[in-house]
Amino acid sequence: MKWEGNRESDNVEDRRDEGGGGGGFGGGLLGGRSIGIGTIVVALVGGWIFGINPLTILSLLSGGSPPAQVQQVPQQRPAQRPPADDRMARFVSTVLADTEDVWKDVFTKGGASYQEPRLVLFRGATPTACGQGQAAMGPFYCPADRKVYIDLGFYETLRSRLGAPGDFAQAYVIAHEVGHHVQNLLGISNKMEQMRGRVSRAEYNALSVRLELQADCFAGLWAHHAQSARQILEQGDVEEAMNAAAKIGDDALQRSGGGAVVPESFTHGTSAQRQRWFDTGLKTGNIKACDTFSARNL
Repeated sequence: MKWEGNRESDNVEDRRDEGGGGGGFGGGLLGGRSIGIGTIVVALVGGWIFGINPLTILSLLSGGSPPAQVQQVPQQRPAQRPPADDRMARFVSTVLADTEDVWKDVFTKGGASYQEPRLVLFRGATPTACGQGQAAMGPFYCPADRKVYIDLGFYETLRSRLGAPGDFAQAYVIAHEVGHHVQNLLGISNKMEQMRGRVSRAEYNALSVRLELQADCFAGLWAHHAQSARQILEQGDVEEAMNAAAKIGDDALQRSGGGAVVPESFTHGTSAQRQRWFDTGLKTGNIKACDTFSARNL
């Protein structure tokens, strides 16, 4: 992936020197659940279950739904920027900047204004407006504070334990979480919370799969526009992302954990589904093509 020398985002917050993240903010969740790229630790399978109104039609051109209310949480110390000589932090900052450029353009063309998320680097654990974030959860997005959280140690897990190496695979992870931010701006995350407890667990899981597959499609959409504007892709990059999508499919994770594959428990989609929807976004670059909630076949 061609990324060096490109613009780096100013929206990166480095908490890696803050230890284990403290004891949280107290009072549990403050207005939303975190949304992650996949269940990385088998013990956490089924820990993220999200719902969304299936009648929600994704349409940026019609303005979408109003953004979810964000609850402001005071920081314990001023936000720190990553060191200038930290290559991995520079990579993450550059990918985030590229998503900002793409989504700003997409929103502007749709008659809307894109509000950039912040990305938090941490180690081990960190407090968030969605509760205590843990590295074992993998990268995640918190709708309540509009921040993406990532322990960069996840990339070693992606490479060595899940067999998904490559810088573009790493970029896909960030683009997926930014996709959840886009869903938040469109009001989808808020509707998701409203559905909690209104449908059965199986229905909830099925809707969660559609939510996650849409974020995969949004990641592909980012890659489509970034390639068109800046020619970031090198040979093998798309294969890296497709491989990563396959490795974090619910069926693949359940098999790797030595257990049975239970489709009713899926919350993120199968490997084939995740690949298909990333590819849909990559090939079309069209946000309406990512309407997984209207799709008959996933």
